[in-house]
Amino acid sequence: MLYFARWKIVLIVGAVILGILAVLPNLFPKSSVENWPSWLPHRQIVLGLDLQGGAYLLYQVDRQDYEQKRLTALVGDIRTALREDPRIGYTGLGVADNGAQVRIRDTAQFEDAQERLADLVNPLQSTLFGQGTVNEFEMTTGEGGLIRFTFTEDGLAQRIRSIVQQSIEVIRRRIDELGTTEPSIQREGEDRILVEAPGLDDPQRLKALVGQTAQLTFHLVDNSVDPRQAIEQRPPPGTTVLYSLDDPPQPYVVEEAPLLNGEDLTDAQATFNQQTNEPVVTFRLSTGGARKFGNVTSNNVGRPFAIVLDNEVISAPVIREPILGGSGQISGNFTVQTANDLAILLRAGALPAKLEIVEERTVGPGLGQDSIEAGKIAAVAAVIGVTLSMILVYGLFGVFANIALVANVILILALLSLLQATLTLPGIAGIVLTMGMAVDANVLIYERIREEAKSGRSAITAIDTGFSRALGTILDANITTLIAAVILFQLGSGPVRGFAVTLAIGIVTTVFSAFLFTRLLVAQWVRMKRPSAIPL
Repeated sequence: MLYFARWKIVLIVGAVILGILAVLPNLFPKSSVENWPSWLPHRQIVLGLDLQGGAYLLYQVDRQDYEQKRLTALVGDIRTALREDPRIGYTGLGVADNGAQVRIRDTAQFEDAQERLADLVNPLQSTLFGQGTVNEFEMTTGEGGLIRFTFTEDGLAQRIRSIVQQSIEVIRRRIDELGTTEPSIQREGEDRILVEAPGLDDPQRLKALVGQTAQLTFHLVDNSVDPRQAIEQRPPPGTTVLYSLDDPPQPYVVEEAPLLNGEDLTDAQATFNQQTNEPVVTFRLSTGGARKFGNVTSNNVGRPFAIVLDNEVISAPVIREPILGGSGQISGNFTVQTANDLAILLRAGALPAKLEIVEERTVGPGLGQDSIEAGKIAAVAAVIGVTLSMILVYGLFGVFANIALVANVILILALLSLLQATLTLPGIAGIVLTMGMAVDANVLIYERIREEAKSGRSAITAIDTGFSRALGTILDANITTLIAAVILFQLGSGPVRGFAVTLAIGIVTTVFSAFLFTRLLVAQWVRMKRPSAIPL
């Protein structure tokens, strides 16, 4: 156990040297590190929200809002399906009692109607590996030709899971546009999303970007009816009343069916109007969207169309001439920041459902700096306490253990830098805990060596036997702790995960430093001194 082949020595020492190089960028300002040669490491440890400040937002999918919108869309699908057969007459189509329903007038056409509507139950993939399906809706029938669609429990749960996953991707694209460092966006439970943006100094802007649905649509304005009259009575079938962002808001009667939606956009940028010099948002449409937009504008010259964002009219320009180029401009009393934010929202895409803020916290950079200082004090105190106790109890072997402990901490910080794992305040606690666990492994080895020496073995044989027989105990102890760390990471969130990450990394580096690196130091000492007695 005390013999090391040359290649093993090179690997062990090389790993420590590489760890030192990986830690070096953390000792210098980021501006200096960027100017280093490309062959040197550049990655620095990513500090978590509690260490550098930032915004913490917990969102929840608004189930009620989603169900209402989904049922409204289902009503449109029912109408389209039934209109394909003019013989089927119906009435009472709409949303009622958490479901969509319709009545078939002629009972002779009832079965035909059921066949046409059967596909609207919408089968969904139900398992992780795509095997088996569940229906989003359940279709039931009642007296008087009634057909109802209601959500199935499994189908709604599957939809919510899909919405959460889509929302995470959209939110990530939006936050990436802000240029924040390592935002954390993850699922919490069945219908919640946790957003952490370390280093962000404008949490209100983050809320506005993340929480806005950003569903952009284009609608033709119906000039045949007065908006005030439509509000007092009822808008004509197929139209609805929307309000502008002006103060006071101006009502518009627009066609319900959108001409285009955000899916037809390929790009959006904040620019300035060359004539008025006011901030505007220019957009570019896909090939299919440009064709549709060109046809609509060609057939409706002289008629206004509304640009609608989340059911609010941003602007309603009049179509002066056909717009055939596939690009356009959105104006609406924007500031430079609001124009840029709208462009970000449009580029990132719309959220599939409305999100509500459940919890909101803002951590100032001052508090984060206090946490860092407290962590440093705790780490320094732990190092001093551990090193002194090891030297007092084990003498020279305690010095070897302390050298290995320093190498262990360096390797932990190096892996955190290379993996870009976020270091949180609980993560610092995990590092401090790892220090105690690292020397605990050395204690097991040294006590085993003492026992072997007391049993009459020679110094070299006792050292060799102590290392070999302590290995099983060290592995058992660290593997069980590693299992606990993995479970913490899988089931925990936020600070708990930060603790689990550093603990898991620390366990791996502890086995390396306590068993391999310490054994190498002891082996080199034995080789040079050829001791007749053990200094323990």
